[in-house]
Amino acid sequence: MPRPRRRLANTCVGTVTAGLLATGATLAVPEDEELPGSSPDIAVGAYLDFGPPGVERIPYLSRWLGGREIRVGHTYLPGDRWAGIEGNVSFLDDWARWRLARPDRLFVLNVPMQERNEGRVPDHEVARLIRAGAAGDFDEHFRRLAQRLVDLGVPDTVVVLGWEMNGVTYTHRCSPDPENWKAYWRRIVGTMRSVPGQRFKFDFAPNRGSDAIGWTTCYPGDDVVDIIGMDSYDQGPGRTFDDQITQPYGLQHHVDFAKAHGKPISYPEWGLFRRGDNPEYVRRMLRWIEQQKPMYHTITDYCPHGVWQCKQNPRSAKEFRKALTPQVPPPVVPTPVVPTPVVPTPVVPTPVVPTPVVPTPVVPTPSVPVPSVPTPSVSVPAVPT
Repeated sequence: MPRPRRRLANTCVGTVTAGLLATGATLAVPEDEELPGSSPDIAVGAYLDFGPPGVERIPYLSRWLGGREIRVGHTYLPGDRWAGIEGNVSFLDDWARWRLARPDRLFVLNVPMQERNEGRVPDHEVARLIRAGAAGDFDEHFRRLAQRLVDLGVPDTVVVLGWEMNGVTYTHRCSPDPENWKAYWRRIVGTMRSVPGQRFKFDFAPNRGSDAIGWTTCYPGDDVVDIIGMDSYDQGPGRTFDDQITQPYGLQHHVDFAKAHGKPISYPEWGLFRRGDNPEYVRRMLRWIEQQKPMYHTITDYCPHGVWQCKQNPRSAKEFRKALTPQVPPPVVPTPVVPTPVVPTPVVPTPVVPTPVVPTPVVPTPSVPVPSVPTPSVSVPAVPT
């Protein structure tokens, strides 16, 4: 199945320009229609480029989506040599700075399990390498990677280890020796978890469908898997989206399997492919994502899979943008305040009627003379001694 990688010569990825930002307009949606992919609880991302351009393009994608927050940064370690798998690449510094800028962001890192990962290594050699990994021959490479991520300040990285292991493309495929492959996965997880300070989450992400082997055969165990993902592109097996849901090892099987094992789900890779510009697929996939509530999803955004950097899918781009652009409520138009005219009440002066002053007549009190009564003089007789 297609996947982002360092060799992008055959893709339509170009420099992000103002023209990308100017295309399209927010589309109206009936009020009674639920928008697929609109839930703010689902972390949204896109693979835009493996290195610094991928980091730089994130805010432009957010603007194109009407301010939708891009919470997932997604990149891949090169699988050509062990040095790359150990994280000895400078672009990890750029992604770490982006992740640390906000606490609610997720950094998703696809990690190959073998060097020469796209080298068309034959099955018998793959089987030998799987056995060597299960025996611990490659432990030190993954210990160095874990230490590098911890030192960068991203010990909570989501590690998509050995992705699409049920297919035929990669050297880290499972089918040549499933039992030892599971032992090898367990050994890698144990090695990385042994590094002090780590809080990694390991995402087990097969291709949709059976491919070379039923992906459940490769499942290494609940104690070494934190998330069960699925890469799903618009291609066979299955002619319709309903087929993609119901087919063996399809979308419904993925959801049911994760629920049975008590794990959250993810869609690290999804996008258009064999059927070209297919807005119905984009609409149905986003509706499915909205219903299943994965931990995160990231569309592969270069040609032929993408919708923003790939101009050959304009109808799908409109559907994607309509679904993920936050629905801003219409502005509240204030009711104009019509002032009530104040009619002044005329002041009618009350006439002041003077009270006449009636003088109180002064009645003189008559003076009554008091008669003077003389006291009689009584003579006392002299008594002889």
